[in-house]
Order: sequence, then structure tokens, then C-alpha cells
Amino acid sequence: MTARQHAQQLLDFIDNSPSPWHAAALIETAAKAFLFERLDETAKWQLQPGGRYYVVRDDSSIVLFALGRKAPAEAGFSIVGAHTDSPGLRLRPNPATASDGLVRLGVEIYGGPILATFTDRDLSLAGRISYVDDRERIEHTLVRFERSLLRLPNLAIHMNRGVNEDGLKLHKQNELPLLLAQLAGEQLPQPYFLALLEQGAGIGAAQVLSWDLAVYDTQKGAFWGANQEFIANGQLDNLASCHAALQALLDENILSQTDSTLVCAFFDHEEIGSESPIGAAGSFLTDMLQRINLAVSPDAEDAARALARSFLISADMAHAYQPNFASAYDPDHKVLVNKGPVIKFNANRRYSSESVSAVRFIHWCEEAGVPYQRYSHRSDLPCGSTIGPIASSKLGIRAVDVGCPLWAMHSIRESVGVLDHEYMIRVLKRFFKGD
Repeated sequence: MTARQHAQQLLDFIDNSPSPWHAAALIETAAKAFLFERLDETAKWQLQPGGRYYVVRDDSSIVLFALGRKAPAEAGFSIVGAHTDSPGLRLRPNPATASDGLVRLGVEIYGGPILATFTDRDLSLAGRISYVDDRERIEHTLVRFERSLLRLPNLAIHMNRGVNEDGLKLHKQNELPLLLAQLAGEQLPQPYFLALLEQGAGIGAAQVLSWDLAVYDTQKGAFWGANQEFIANGQLDNLASCHAALQALLDENILSQTDSTLVCAFFDHEEIGSESPIGAAGSFLTDMLQRINLAVSPDAEDAARALARSFLISADMAHAYQPNFASAYDPDHKVLVNKGPVIKFNANRRYSSESVSAVRFIHWCEEAGVPYQRYSHRSDLPCGSTIGPIASSKLGIRAVDVGCPLWAMHSIRESVGVLDHEYMIRVLKRFFKGD
């Protein structure tokens, strides 16, 4: 498969994943095609040698694993971690308000989006709805409005003369509600909104009790550049890493020939600190590895031995150099688009990389024929973080933080290089193959 074909698959993956709940469902569908079996956390597990399994927690975090030819105590776990969520806007519990005949939907900021990029875009809603069915049981379903539904119109420059000098600043409470519709006659905003949910989900408005709905951009992903060497889409941070890890794992040659137990852990809530039962700071991955060890061996010492032999690649996006803003980068650590995966370093352990783990990743890159780069943030700017330090410290395993170079991180429309995505898939395949 060519780099362009991999990039097109990534665009399709993102276009079909307008929310973390949709992303996890899409990952589950892909895993089932490779005969992965869903496990119930409330049931006792009976794992078969060479078995392929996955667990979904709260619909938006999912862990896939394939047992290797050797027990974890002898060959360890080879883990790639990424996250399904992206920064943006989420709908409030009582969102609909009306003034001057216009319905607006109130939103909260999720994570750290670049708010100005949400203006003048064709926006819509996607996520999960919780409801009571005809038998009085609590159920939930995914919902997605395909059409452009919402908008955040900019204030005209005639009323904001300094916008080009001072930048667009949006009041987080007063200026972020999204325009939805014009009311007719005696319509009320909240019943109007519930009727819209009924239309989108096919569930009676009276049955709908709660929702987790994200705002997403309806514009599809696209190739761009004079040679079509770049791609643009929303949620590249971090669905690109999820897709690369999934493509690396779902390979019959890899699944059937590795000694170690292979794991892909895709977490929600990274963008808000991972502090949740389904985030990397929760127990999800720890629980999975413990239960795998128990199913394979009742010896508690074997569990410790398995972790001591394990390795985690934390895959998240990296800041690509943008020459219009040269002063934002450390001059000795500029990473370039289409020049290979980036190893991310931070002395204060905002990233998990250190010399030993970095050398191992470099070794896998060289064996896969993949170029690599090193990144360090400017010392006078706060550095972001990833799931890497969180998961590796909880598990006590060695880890490295890597990612593809990305422009406009946390914008509603981000960009990466076509070549880099294929490079990342190749090196992750090499990692899963083992030594």
C-alpha cells in the first residue's frame, strides 16, 4: 500500500469518527474483522493461546490485545497507547436558549482548542445519547447529524476594528453559543432541540434523558499542496496515532508470529488530563494487563516479570516547524513535515522518553527504513504532555513518546504530511514484530 493510500484511509477514518464514541466503535468494527472477540469486564475470562480480544469501557476507550506465542512473563507486553478524544466544544445539559427569534446552543470548552478556528465553519453534532426504552431500561446509542447544523459567525470587522492587530478573542460564556435555527410562531427552544434529537436518533424526545454531544466540523478531510503532499482534517490530534497503531496491529503476519502479547490502548479524556475511569490515569490498562496475567498464570510474581519485560510507545502528535512563526521553536529542535516520526523529550518528564527508550525506538526506525527526528520544546514556553508519563509511571514500564509532525495543533483543521503517516505505521509494525 502506498503512502497516499494510507493517508486516504486515515482521512476516511477521521471522517467517520466525529466523536470519541464513534472512533471507539469504528476501532471495534475493524478489530472484529480480524476475529478479535469482545470481553465483558464483569465476567470471568477464559483466554485461549493465540487469542485476540478487546474490551470497551464506557463506549469511548478501548483496549485490544493479542496473546503472543510466549507467556507475558517470558516475552512481556508490547503496548502502543494513544487517545480518542480531541479538544473542542461540548454541548451543555440544558443547551437551548432563544433571543430575538434565534435558537442558540450553549457549549462548554473541552480541553484546549484554538477557539477562533471554530468561527465561520459548517458545524454539527455527534456523540452519545442516553435514554429509557419501552421496557424502562437505560440504553444508549450513537447519534450523528451529517448536515451542517450549527455556526459561530464572526463579528464584522466594522464592529471589531482591532481584530487583525489584537487577534480574535471570544468571551467563553457569552460569545460561544452556536446559532441553530430561527423559531417560528410559539415554538420554545428546549422542545425544539429535543425534537431535533428525536429526528437524529430515532428515539422519542420524551425518552431522551441525557447526552454527550461534541461539536464537529462537517468538512471532509482533503489532500493539499502543489504536489498533494499534505493532508488536512479535524482531530488529526490524535486519531492519526490511533489509526497508525490500529493499522500496525491488524496485520495477520504480525498477529500470528510475535512472541510478546500485543496491546493497543486507546483512551478518552487525554485532552482534559486523563483523570477518569477511562483515561490513562485511571485503572483501565492496569486492569487489562493484570487480568491477562491472571488468565495465563496464577503466579503473582509472573505478573511483575511481565511488566519488567514490557515496553510502551506513547503515540501522540508533535509540533511541526512552521516558518511563519520561527520564534516559537527551539532553533536546534525544529522538526519538519514529511521527514519522519518525532521522538519527544522533556527534562521534567512531560514526555516519557529518555536515552534508553529513545535508542530502542531509533533502532526500530532504522530497521524499518524510517527516518526519525528529535523534538524539545522552547525552555521559555510551557510544554504539553501525553499519556506516556501517566501510563508508564502507573505500570512501572519503560516508555517513549513519539508522534507525527503536525501543523496547527488543536485547531479545528490541522495538517500533516502524507509520508509521515506511512512512516509511523511502518515503525509500529516493526515494534510489534519484536526482536
